[in-house]
Amino acid sequence: MTAPTWDDLLTTALLGTDRRALPADPAGREAPAALLDAAATAAVQRRAGLRPGPVGTRPDPAPEDTRPALPPAAAHRLTLLLADRPGGAGGRRGSAPDLTELLPQWLAAANAQGYAAPPQMVPALLDAARARTDLRPAALEFAGARALWLARLNPDWRFAQRAASGGTSALPGAEDEAGVRRLWQEGLFAERVALLTALRTRTPSAARELLAGTWAQERAEDRLMFLDSLRAGLAADDEPFLEQALADRSRNVRATAAELLSTLPGSALAARMAKRAATCVALDHTGTAAAIVVEAPAACDPDMERDGVTARPPTGRGERSWWLGQLVEAAPLGTWPDRLGGRTPEQIVALPVTDGWQAELHAAWCRAAVRQRDARWARALLGSPSAPEAGGPGAVSLADRAKLLAALEAGERAAWVAGFIAGHGLSEAFQLLGVCALPWTAPLGRAVVDALDIAREAGSYPWSFSGVMGLAERCLDPAETARLDSLLAVPDERADASPGAGGYWAEAFQRLATTLRLRAAMAGELAPADGA
Repeated sequence: MTAPTWDDLLTTALLGTDRRALPADPAGREAPAALLDAAATAAVQRRAGLRPGPVGTRPDPAPEDTRPALPPAAAHRLTLLLADRPGGAGGRRGSAPDLTELLPQWLAAANAQGYAAPPQMVPALLDAARARTDLRPAALEFAGARALWLARLNPDWRFAQRAASGGTSALPGAEDEAGVRRLWQEGLFAERVALLTALRTRTPSAARELLAGTWAQERAEDRLMFLDSLRAGLAADDEPFLEQALADRSRNVRATAAELLSTLPGSALAARMAKRAATCVALDHTGTAAAIVVEAPAACDPDMERDGVTARPPTGRGERSWWLGQLVEAAPLGTWPDRLGGRTPEQIVALPVTDGWQAELHAAWCRAAVRQRDARWARALLGSPSAPEAGGPGAVSLADRAKLLAALEAGERAAWVAGFIAGHGLSEAFQLLGVCALPWTAPLGRAVVDALDIAREAGSYPWSFSGVMGLAERCLDPAETARLDSLLAVPDERADASPGAGGYWAEAFQRLATTLRLRAAMAGELAPADGA
């Protein structure tokens, strides 16, 4: 009896042994088992007839990772998080947590504990980081040197090598002057930026001197990026170099140098801008009550342009108001108490401004407070969170308020946003919540949950607040879970409520509670054992 060929076996497997029988099996086994045995035998025969390929170079072993091993429960959790996939385009529904949104938090917590990634999970980590650029820094830190070892073997993971070339792990130390000089002169742009940034955090003067040595030969776009790296550790010693950059042939470089100098209250540029701004803003002594009078610049002279003032305004802006805003923004905020009768920032922003200049002047003070990280002025410009306009006189938009909040200490920032939500609800709170530190403080968490409950009672649909609900799942302290128990039942629907809204709200709160419990479990799994 002739043995069936590989093609015969393949055809039988595709059609099924019921439709295409094999020759009788000598051992008397049933058709499926006989087919598998015959296929195994044929596969060995086919491989035995292959010519061996050329011997390749065996790769060096993967580097050892000496960090502590991940606890077994945490490793199992990571497997589940990596196996989850984002939902479809229709959005997430149901009460199940969105594990993809928890993965960044898990990675941050694991990195904070200094754990090593299990070797068998490194490929899945690389796949996840390939699909989501927001995961890459944390995922590559957790995966460690083994990720780079694997990336050299798989072109799909080459992003890991690019990220490493912009990192600091392989950069020469400040003491290695020859290595620093060689990398600065011969390295790729990303490597040079990484080198400058790393030096700036350790020895700011060395970074500045390195940049000054090749400044004239750098391209304009590169000079801009290099100059931006000087923000870290900016100090008075940087002023001479930045003053020279004010004469750069690139307008963007000049503007960045001027911005950096304006954040140094004692710089010559700050003094020049303060003098210019002070000639435009003064107290009005003609009326019975104190007020601020504004006289905007009549022209933008070459010295103003050299100091970073852009002469041509955007479409729809008047030239004089445009110039005024730039002068006030760049002037040290310490200019104004002396200029305006020794008043505090709170008293200054409460003064009326004549001739319709109030919005322009206060908006410029807002930008100055953000640039100079001045908490007192930010506090004055924000005003009371419960004010009718939901902000201070200079906070003309939610974006402005969010920027001003960033100048406050984390606890005060959270308290202000909590007060805003209590007075105005959640409809405009999303941007403000995004600048609050994690996890949210207890008062802020309570304000968010209470506002969500009010929205539920009003009978609106929960997806109107999906952005805030998503933030709550990531940012609410798991200790607040118990407060959600009373919100899990389906409420009686009011006559004017949206149909089915109560059931959707119960589902949304169930998902929030489940997610918070899962986050608590994740934190417990990652906590080091006692005595470790």
